[in-house]
Amino acid sequence: MAFDLPDLPYAHDALASKGMSKETLEYHHDLHHKAYVDNGNKLIAGTEWEGKSLEEIIKGTYDAGAVAQSGIFNNISQLWNHNQFWEMMTPNTTAMPGELEKAITESFGSVDEFKSQFSAAGAGQFGSGWAWLVKDADGSLKVTKTENGVNPLCFGQTALLGCDVWEHSYYIDYRNKRPAYLTNFLENLVNWENVASRM
Repeated sequence: MAFDLPDLPYAHDALASKGMSKETLEYHHDLHHKAYVDNGNKLIAGTEWEGKSLEEIIKGTYDAGAVAQSGIFNNISQLWNHNQFWEMMTPNTTAMPGELEKAITESFGSVDEFKSQFSAAGAGQFGSGWAWLVKDADGSLKVTKTENGVNPLCFGQTALLGCDVWEHSYYIDYRNKRPAYLTNFLENLVNWENVASRM
């Protein structure tokens, strides 16, 4: 069965007052995300991956030793990444649930230190990629960054929060100011209840 482009969990203009414009969502979701869906479906058609879940395809096609990943991996992984990304944001103001705040404080010393490390990871990712808050196999929380479409599934980690730092994610609203985009993401856009639900 082919994969579909999921609807946004909010209107295209729902995040505009919080720093992510309607135009960005129209380009990012309706064009970029859709392209990953369409290309991914074409690439897996007639292969051993047709009928598999996104997670199975990502784990099965990731090549840790490769400089560049395959087209199947790139498109299917980016499809998954974006499915998560939209859910990790909300037009509503959400407080960080106590369980998540406790886990972050235990792992990083403070919420502010976590945010500093997360922003640094996103700003320091050369070229395209993602910044992540992950739960490792041993239950500890870490901040990581990945290139292009690579995500925590490739390393046996659980993605709790991810921020897309490809230019199409922020250039309309922030031009080349990726750090400002990351700060706004953490302060105004994150759905902390969704993050906590992934624990």
